[in-house]
Amino acid sequence: MAKDYGIIDVWMQHPNLKFSNHPMFDSLRRWTGAEKLAEEIPVETTIAAMDEAGVRLGLICAWWGPQGSLISNDEVAALVRKHPDRFVGIGSVDLYRPMDGIRELRRCVRELGFKGLRIVQWLWNLPPTDRRYYPLYAECIELGIPFCFQVGHTGPLCPSEPGRPIPYIDEVAIEFPELKIVGGHIGYPWTVEMIAVATKHPNVYIDTSAYIAKRYPREFVDYLKANGRKKVLFGTNYPMVTAAMCLKDLDALGLDDEVKKLFLYENAKRVFGLH
Repeated sequence: MAKDYGIIDVWMQHPNLKFSNHPMFDSLRRWTGAEKLAEEIPVETTIAAMDEAGVRLGLICAWWGPQGSLISNDEVAALVRKHPDRFVGIGSVDLYRPMDGIRELRRCVRELGFKGLRIVQWLWNLPPTDRRYYPLYAECIELGIPFCFQVGHTGPLCPSEPGRPIPYIDEVAIEFPELKIVGGHIGYPWTVEMIAVATKHPNVYIDTSAYIAKRYPREFVDYLKANGRKKVLFGTNYPMVTAAMCLKDLDALGLDDEVKKLFLYENAKRVFGLH
């Protein structure tokens, strides 16, 4: 399958109970049949799930919403310190307090060694063109890190509008051409829009988190094989989906070895500045 590649998963969470059992995920639990957790997931369980599928490195993210942090930057940093060969931190900050957000972002990168910023925009119901994001875009450029979004519809019970690639991601990329943008969850049901935006802008990328290989739309697979071979990054959205589930049907896509290497780790190394 893909176990020889040293895979990099660009969207993971190692969740705490506050995150795992949050009411906004009731719809996901209904779809998957999962129950609320009674105890924390051990980090060893997360690492075992990575090992099962040959994932060498996981980019684990903090979550911040209008009510505060769901997974704090310091929780992520503690896991990275404990397992520096397996995890890389992706930070999150408060959109409502721009200077606090910038200071926290600087701390995440300069002191904690994080490699990106993720804002899950449906948590805020604010599209990426909202003024609150703009100071953070500028700071990400200065720090040399990507800004990571969720693109496409929203599985949790929150509005989907902020996840539209056009006009929002398109306009941000026009105004901030130096900003590296990674759109997670492939953009469905606007996947063709997301492909168009990534094709149009040199610094816009797509990750496959939350989708197993056999659910990639046909046009997405065609893009991955051709002019999107350097624009698509592998992700899972663990623990919602494991890497083994995501990769189970990868070989059926008919990707050549070069595309697999780019998709599974080379693109992530380049975009996030990893080793």
